[in-house]
Amino acid sequence: MAVFTPVTLDDLGPWMQQFPLGRALSIKGIASGIENSNFFINTEAGEFVLTIFENLSFEQLPFYLKLMRHLADHGVLVPAPIANDQGELVVALHGKPAAIVSKLEGSSQMDPQSVHCAEVGAMLARMHVSGKDFSIQQPNLRSLDWWHETTPKVLPFLSDELQHLLRAEVHFQDAFDSTPIYRALPRGPVHADLFRNNVMFDGERLTGFFDFYFAGCDTWIFDVAVTVNDWCIDVATGVLDEARVLALLNAYHAVRPFTEEEGIAWQPMLRAAALRFWLSRLYDFYQPRDAEMLTPHDPTHFERILRLRESGRVPALPVNT
Repeated sequence: MAVFTPVTLDDLGPWMQQFPLGRALSIKGIASGIENSNFFINTEAGEFVLTIFENLSFEQLPFYLKLMRHLADHGVLVPAPIANDQGELVVALHGKPAAIVSKLEGSSQMDPQSVHCAEVGAMLARMHVSGKDFSIQQPNLRSLDWWHETTPKVLPFLSDELQHLLRAEVHFQDAFDSTPIYRALPRGPVHADLFRNNVMFDGERLTGFFDFYFAGCDTWIFDVAVTVNDWCIDVATGVLDEARVLALLNAYHAVRPFTEEEGIAWQPMLRAAALRFWLSRLYDFYQPRDAEMLTPHDPTHFERILRLRESGRVPALPVNT
């Protein structure tokens, strides 16, 4: 949880004049996320979310914000970015890129049941289908190249056993990435971080996906795997809950049917999704950054999940043959 760049109400006064939202009335830091500084702001036009981007550049950000606008225009429930009086979605605040988006109603569902997982699966499929014709291309910046770059930075801190596990899984993913099966996987814009705390519900009704700032173009089945590895597990053990897995997969499949290649890639992609978050948590744990509210996540959670996805049976995808 982090606020890297403090912002006061006095800071917002002149800055907000460029937006069609009236005066800022209050601001409160949001204690979630470890990549950006996020705040709830109350204005004369209502409640919004302000994000200051700590790692992404002015050049990178149009992909994320224009993707959100594209998805919102296609009926996908996501926050809508607010343009300033020059039509810009990204504006400097304290010398860093910043953006304002609409605030979603509801709250995160941290104890999801099958009905919630089905809602997530259906909306994720709608997001993938709606993003097919999005014109901007940007790779998933936390995919294979980043794994290669980051692995040497964490290896010195790991036991021999964990070094072997990490190296072996990166090697496995390298090999799978070069196969015809992998190259045939459907792909397009993905959220890539659709955890429970990045989705809002009002009761059993899904009200939106947010925090798209790890989004990129990748295989859709990787996005599904990231989602299942968080929404459909026993948190204490990482073991998959088959009822929740099938609820999510069947709801997704009803909107965008899975392909035969995706069925073959399913277990490798569950492993890839576990590796991606194990590695990022290792990096945040051993290479911490300064922040007002930063508490790195425990890396062992995704280490457990990776071991389980390597060795355990996983529910099969509902594939059209």
